[in-house]
Amino acid sequence: MSLLQYGRRLYSLDTLDTRFTTSSRIPPSAPRIDPAKASPRETSSTETNGATSGAGSPPNNEASSPRWSTPEFILYYLVLLVAIPMMFKVSHDVSKPSDPNYHKYDDLLSPGWIPGRKVDNSDAQYSTFRDNVPYTVVALTLHPLLRKLYGSLFPVRSNPTASHTQTRSIGYHSQSSAADARMNQRVTFDLYFGLVFLCALYGFSALKVLTILYVNFTLATRLPTEYVPATTWIFNIGILFANEFCDGYPFASVASFITPWSAYSGTEAEKGIQSNWGSFLDSYGGLTPRWQILFNFTVLRLISFNLDFCWSLGRGGTSPVEKKQLDPANLSERDRVDTPAKPEDYSLRNYLAYVLYSPLYLAGPILTFNDYISQQRYIPQSITTSRILLYGVRFLICLLTMEVMLHYIYVVAISKSQPAWEVYTPFQLSMIGYFNLHIIWLKLLLPWRFFRLWALLDGIDAPENMVRCMSDNYSALAFWRGWHRSFNRWIVRYVYIPLGGSGTQGPWGMARAGFNFLVVFTFVALWHDINLKLLTWGWLITLFILPEVLAGFLFPKRKWQSHKNVYRAICAAGAVGNILMMMAANLVGFAVGLDGLKGLVHGIVGSYSGLVFLATASVALFVGVQVMFEIREQELRRGVKMKC
Repeated sequence: MSLLQYGRRLYSLDTLDTRFTTSSRIPPSAPRIDPAKASPRETSSTETNGATSGAGSPPNNEASSPRWSTPEFILYYLVLLVAIPMMFKVSHDVSKPSDPNYHKYDDLLSPGWIPGRKVDNSDAQYSTFRDNVPYTVVALTLHPLLRKLYGSLFPVRSNPTASHTQTRSIGYHSQSSAADARMNQRVTFDLYFGLVFLCALYGFSALKVLTILYVNFTLATRLPTEYVPATTWIFNIGILFANEFCDGYPFASVASFITPWSAYSGTEAEKGIQSNWGSFLDSYGGLTPRWQILFNFTVLRLISFNLDFCWSLGRGGTSPVEKKQLDPANLSERDRVDTPAKPEDYSLRNYLAYVLYSPLYLAGPILTFNDYISQQRYIPQSITTSRILLYGVRFLICLLTMEVMLHYIYVVAISKSQPAWEVYTPFQLSMIGYFNLHIIWLKLLLPWRFFRLWALLDGIDAPENMVRCMSDNYSALAFWRGWHRSFNRWIVRYVYIPLGGSGTQGPWGMARAGFNFLVVFTFVALWHDINLKLLTWGWLITLFILPEVLAGFLFPKRKWQSHKNVYRAICAAGAVGNILMMMAANLVGFAVGLDGLKGLVHGIVGSYSGLVFLATASVALFVGVQVMFEIREQELRRGVKMKC
């Protein structure tokens, strides 16, 4: 395999997640598209209709002919060849000691491992992951080794197979028994390891987590079915608020409330030292004493279990697998998610094992309960050694990219230091905002891919969270389908569709969709963190989505079939506005806040030179959008429709 072929395979969609190249309705044994291979339409100058591409899927007839070698795109390449190096240079220039604001953020920088460079480790969220990488690597190494040891001590008598022909030969019931045995073995190990992992993370605070988990399980299994959905939402949203306002319920505060006479012990001279039993428990807080910080991911799994269990009760006694004559060892992803588990699977043991599943516990990606149980029974065919290795290489490349950026571009520290924005040029201001967003993208991508890699090594294929690079997005709607994708899919299943989705057409449908977006993004903002900045972000996202929805209503694609180039230019112009609005909203929510954004915007548009720069930047964004369009057209030629 040549280096070019290896690179194409490394960065193919199939390597990232087979869900991108296989329909969620198609079982994994069906032929998949290989996006690393060129389609016949791209390798032939003659337009072909109905020809196969990749691994047997027909190219999409709606896709246009390739434009990569046209004079138009050669001009675009020249623009990008000038613009991209300038963007990095300007960002590096404001990170030099000669910068007027350097003294304000110098104390936020730490010694780096690249000679002569400091590292910007000032982002608290990423520094937590970065500083704890040794511990997570130890856990990633021990987990599969201990599972193998447990499997040798408590072996499964007969392993389930994912082969359809073998399934027929051994019979459905024999295969089901073997699958049940495999699930019981794996789930039991997950429970034991998860409990140890939880105690190592939180110390005695693990008792708080287990108490919340037990109450949630009781609500799902003891209440009448019609009350379960509403009670589940009220309880879990209430937990998010309570965790925030009670600061994780310190044992010292609990002890003082329950037994106020034991708040202090000893002589008057010792009263300055808290020594009640709560303080003693708080002193053993594990590796991350503030357990409530990442508990929002656990809340998603609690809601998933309760609603999956509630919805399973309305399916009747017939197994959907038998009713649809499906092969349980070869279900499509949609069937894995939608098909309820067996009634006995909704047990306390399985529930705790799912919620505490160590590879995905801290940050996801989010896996539904039904999907978790299905994958515990049958090994997903999407998991192969070569794909895991390639995925690991991509993770390491992203990690190295992040490290290099943090050593040479200090935009996070600049934003935190409340600099004098007026000393920066409009170009510098825009690059501070732009690279802040890129670092946000990378700081989220790295933990998600690390934990997904851990799950893949363990035989669980969770959805990929980051589909496209942050700079390869022009649609607000599509951006949120691809950013934190597993959470987006969770939102669609458990929030958006129950609210009614956007199925209704016409003005009423648009109003209903707008209201649903508002509810969704309000929940998303509160789920991230309970503060005004993120609520503002959620409402801004809803506001900025509406122009795109309205434009789609006013400029339907079907009416422009005879003027495709004009339509492409109109869409690109609208996309430039979309990109600027998305950047503004995400800077408010995750970087500089509303006041910081005001300073950035005033510095960019508050002068004639700033307006000239904004116009120039819009032209560069227009060029970038045209390249994004062509990337998606190329995917369509190969039979891949990403919807993002």
